[in-house]
Amino acid sequence: MKWIDPWEFSWTFLVLFIGTAVLYLRGTRHRRPSASRQVSFWTGMAMFYFAMHTYFDYYAGHEFFMHRIQQVLLHHLAPLLVIASYPGTVLREGLPVRARVVLRRVQASLPFRAVYALLLNPTFVTLSFVALILVWLIPSMQTLAMLDWRIYRAMNWSMVFSGLAYWWLVLDHRPHPPGRMTAGIRVLSPALTMTPQIVAGAIVTFSRTDLYPIFEICGRAFSMNVLTGQLIGGVIMWVPAAIIESIGGLLALRQWLRLSRSGRLPRRAVVARVVRRAPNAG
Repeated sequence: MKWIDPWEFSWTFLVLFIGTAVLYLRGTRHRRPSASRQVSFWTGMAMFYFAMHTYFDYYAGHEFFMHRIQQVLLHHLAPLLVIASYPGTVLREGLPVRARVVLRRVQASLPFRAVYALLLNPTFVTLSFVALILVWLIPSMQTLAMLDWRIYRAMNWSMVFSGLAYWWLVLDHRPHPPGRMTAGIRVLSPALTMTPQIVAGAIVTFSRTDLYPIFEICGRAFSMNVLTGQLIGGVIMWVPAAIIESIGGLLALRQWLRLSRSGRLPRRAVVARVVRRAPNAG
């Protein structure tokens, strides 16, 4: 039962989690997604809960490699699973009719469109996705987060929102436009974003000094050699995170092929493909 109890209770997290779950359940009554999409959604939601609102959070705050596991879950795997279930339509159907009418009006307003265009700008989202990983790896920033619970929660929430926004763009099933990335960039993007993470993971893995002594100050959860724990944390950043991003790239590739088969790619992309094939046809 200790693992179920939250290390630090958060009403904010609980309200958002339950609210999202209720909306999704209500939405499935009107628009029933496939079983695989439902499994993907609920698995991602369970990972969010496990990483942020159970006793696992204690270990994340007292061991570097456990903290890396938490960040991979919050920033990579859980957002990927939730977005891969394409829950937007289901969540919208879960809203009351009046709320949906208000939502449509808000979405049509100029201020909303301006904020939407800024926060979901592909360049901004992609750079933020990488930068947040690297920024929170800076030893001084890690120390601040571990010493102040408000900064610690801001760190975790920034990883969640950054991951959701990034995978929302990469796994978009629509052509461009209205999608904000072209199909080819969606496939290429994970390869680009994983590169600095691999480099950072390698630096941490092969470091021979304790980069994060704050975990010693907070009190380590396990009687493990400091450098061994740091090495494990670096490998977690290096290998599992890269594998997850590779899977995201493959999912984006599947959407690209689907758009191509259905003839929904932009005309210039289709023309370019025909031109490339022309010499072979002759």
